[in-house]
Amino acid sequence: MTAPLLQLEAEDPSGARAGRLALARGPVSTPAFMPVATRGTVKAIWLEDVAALGYRLILANAYHLYLRPGIERVSGAGGLHQFMRWPHHILTDSGGYQVFSLAHMRKVEEGGVWFRSHIDGSEHRLTAADVVANQLGLGSDVIMPLDVCTAATASRREAERALATTERWLHASVAAWRAAPESGRGQLFAIMQGHFDPALRRRSAAELAEHQLPGNAVGGLSVGESHQQLVEFMELSVGLLPADRPRYVMGVGSPDYAVEAVASGADMFDCVYPTRVARNAQALTDQGILSLKSAAVADSDDPIAADCACRVCQGGYSRSYLRHLFNQNEIMAAVATTLHNLSYMADLMARMRAAIVAGTFAQFRRSFLAGYQRPGGGSVAGSS
Repeated sequence: MTAPLLQLEAEDPSGARAGRLALARGPVSTPAFMPVATRGTVKAIWLEDVAALGYRLILANAYHLYLRPGIERVSGAGGLHQFMRWPHHILTDSGGYQVFSLAHMRKVEEGGVWFRSHIDGSEHRLTAADVVANQLGLGSDVIMPLDVCTAATASRREAERALATTERWLHASVAAWRAAPESGRGQLFAIMQGHFDPALRRRSAAELAEHQLPGNAVGGLSVGESHQQLVEFMELSVGLLPADRPRYVMGVGSPDYAVEAVASGADMFDCVYPTRVARNAQALTDQGILSLKSAAVADSDDPIAADCACRVCQGGYSRSYLRHLFNQNEIMAAVATTLHNLSYMADLMARMRAAIVAGTFAQFRRSFLAGYQRPGGGSVAGSS
């Protein structure tokens, strides 16, 4: 039996949790949002600045790194940490979602997946064991197994088939991971699938619990479902995971979904959302997205947020100035807004953690969602 990684420090009456992940490169406070460094970098920001914001765990993608520059190249450079000059923790996604999103270029087989590279059309086949070996070669601190993700519109039969394949691949992944030398070996998490079917989710939860791996994740969300469906199945799925292990919700990272994830009892989550919207002139605030291309900010000398401690807001860079940079296609526009958005997410994690420790998270959640305007208008105060 593998010892749990999560050291639970506080649990709010609502079920929200605060703790620490006891990883080899030092503790990681939870709730933890993981910035995404898909190809070995977080876009539009120095990794030193990511660390300065307090992040100690980021996500990279084994599929993309396998294609370019290749596992051998990264391993030959001393591993991914050395290659990208990041001394802290790295979780690597298997690439299962990327394979899912390239449905016209892949075929799921019994032992693994066959696909064509989205870069040059070259053919590749990866087994579940190969994917684990690739992440061991990268030197990942947390390893995710290959799984089969289904679209929101998938039928029950498709969902059952995908779950059965995911279960077989998990067995192969666990065997490959346990066969590797324990010294320096990253921690393998299991991934729950089961589409939007409560019975399949429960089946998946029972299966992964048997493996007693260091942590567990919820997959198969953010695939085109409605807001209500995502929140409902996130709460259901997280609640089915073992309480003594880290609970990771994959692909969730807008401020409102982050709050809902923590409310469900999740400890970790990731998403490209904060950095992607930053490059599209959208800044995160407690009131929702602030468009930095909007005419409404053209004459504003205010910072993005007066109470934000980031270098952009405290440095006096105005909304008007940032709008000017975006309108002139200046690279610094994306750099500045990315720094703000990641600072915002780090601060949101700290505020949620403090509310959990104080036992006031339920009130924090209600207040936050009542004031947060989702894109398209309307608060999410009524979310469950």
